[in-house]
Amino acid sequence: MEATEKVHCLIIGSGPAGYTAAIYASRAGLKPVLYQGIQPGGQLTITTEVENYPGYPEGIMGPEMMQHFEKQAARMGADIRYGIATKVDFSGPVHKVQIDEEKWIEADAVIISTGASAKWLGLESEQRLNGYGVSACAVCDGFFFKGKEVAIVGAGDTAAEEALYLSKICSRVHMIVRRDEMRASKVMQERVKNTSNITVYWNSEIDEVLGDKKVEAVRIRNNKSGDKQEVPVSAFFVAIGHQPNSDIFKPWIEMDEAGYIKTIPGSSRTNVEGVFAAGDVQDKIYRQAVTAAGSGCMAALDAERYLSAKGLH
Repeated sequence: MEATEKVHCLIIGSGPAGYTAAIYASRAGLKPVLYQGIQPGGQLTITTEVENYPGYPEGIMGPEMMQHFEKQAARMGADIRYGIATKVDFSGPVHKVQIDEEKWIEADAVIISTGASAKWLGLESEQRLNGYGVSACAVCDGFFFKGKEVAIVGAGDTAAEEALYLSKICSRVHMIVRRDEMRASKVMQERVKNTSNITVYWNSEIDEVLGDKKVEAVRIRNNKSGDKQEVPVSAFFVAIGHQPNSDIFKPWIEMDEAGYIKTIPGSSRTNVEGVFAAGDVQDKIYRQAVTAAGSGCMAALDAERYLSAKGLH
């Protein structure tokens, strides 16, 4: 028989949503156990400076901010552990979660805050310069390149929105689109085409991100002619989508076609009683640290109400 541990409230994931849920759940006396997952601190640990989170007038580095969240959750009494949820069984009234493919946890309430991961092109230079001009979030990092030329790759609504956002603060936006058309909605496409400082490169791909210590240029390859050109830019934004980290929940939890967990509107409740979802794993619209933290608070309050109603708290 595999080792089993019983806990009252289990939180899976450790970004702003998970840690905020842990702070609220601890204060409510739920004795939460939080497993940090594959990327302790979440996506903020791969961003550099965060300037748009309230309460940090001078800005703060993403990894440092996540350390603050973790310390606060620990101070409130959360049991924070290393470990990855590898399997779940939500078939019965007690929710079972396997950690690191060996240990099973039984929990009265589960908060899923496993986040999402940005999709990348897979270039060595893209990973090497990540945080040094390469970013997967124009809203987070565009401000640092005010008045400069930047490049963005992508063809969906997010890419179009981010290109338009960048066009308001950067001198020129070079938008690289793989086919001869965009996937974005017609209205978004029209806005991009009508914005004078966005240059669209059709039938094109990024061959390489150039720069030693920081982004200095991108090399763009035309798919039809094979021609390559180097365009000097200060930043390169990847907007080819995000992948919610939700695979292990698929047999039990309702999701949309992209894998984002569906929550009951106005709450963090999922289709499984006693299982709640917060942060980017259920939010494909805003995806900001502050909205993730807010939904973590909602999940902890929902979990407390659920446990009280069941007479478990």
